[in-house]
Amino acid sequence: MTTVESSGTEPAAPSVSRALELLAGRTIAVLTGAGLSTDSGIPDYRGESSPRRTPMTFQDFVGDEAKRRRYWVGSHLGWKTFSATHPNAGHRALAALEAAGVVTGLVTQNVDGLHLQAGSREVVELHGNMRGVTCLACRARFSREEVAARLESDNPALVLADGVRLGPDGDVLPESWEHVAVPACTVCGGILKPDVVFFGELVPASQTQAAERFVDRAEALLVAGSSLAVNSGMRLVERTHRRGVPIVIINRGATKGDRRAAVKIDAGTSETLEELESALM
Repeated sequence: MTTVESSGTEPAAPSVSRALELLAGRTIAVLTGAGLSTDSGIPDYRGESSPRRTPMTFQDFVGDEAKRRRYWVGSHLGWKTFSATHPNAGHRALAALEAAGVVTGLVTQNVDGLHLQAGSREVVELHGNMRGVTCLACRARFSREEVAARLESDNPALVLADGVRLGPDGDVLPESWEHVAVPACTVCGGILKPDVVFFGELVPASQTQAAERFVDRAEALLVAGSSLAVNSGMRLVERTHRRGVPIVIINRGATKGDRRAAVKIDAGTSETLEELESALM
């Protein structure tokens, strides 16, 4: 049976108490989404105040040079702002719970790398990350810093302007991109792509399998800041539910997994994770 409690700015106490009853003494796998990073200044795709966006698809990126050029300009400007963000209290709470042996694995749908910055070690970045770039032809790999330096060297006018609107995937919409030179692979001349999973692209099997191992070996699943609208996350919830393992969801607003949750906490993610950390340590 799902317990749903609403709250304003404070965590819903009855739900938190019930969650603690279920989580105490159990090993916990965690699934996080964009709602966890909002307190670090990264917007949520689906929050009430989120602007309407049309993210780049893998098919457009590969098949349309103009759209690929537009993506690289926006992604570069967004990446420079994105990389200046810092972990918030929720990230730090989960890292502390892992260090204490309570959290045994963390799966994130975010590409911001903030869990690793906060100190979490057992992390599966389900949708990739922005730290690397891969050639789609020869699979050569490059650091994002290296590719960014080439992009700026080839395009001296490409300077981050004030007021850039950052997206959850580190992308922004540039004013103009028609004359930008896009970096190609220095090994074979092929198309370079950041190590993020685009819309319309499959999550690598290795990432899916690693995420499944985390949830399969845990005695509870905690979902934090995800609406579970993306199938890659919802499949993990369904997998856990079939095992009869308790599921706790923290998210402002409804999620696709609410009917699978033993407890749903409709409250701020960071402050609720801090409260859980304090009680479970």
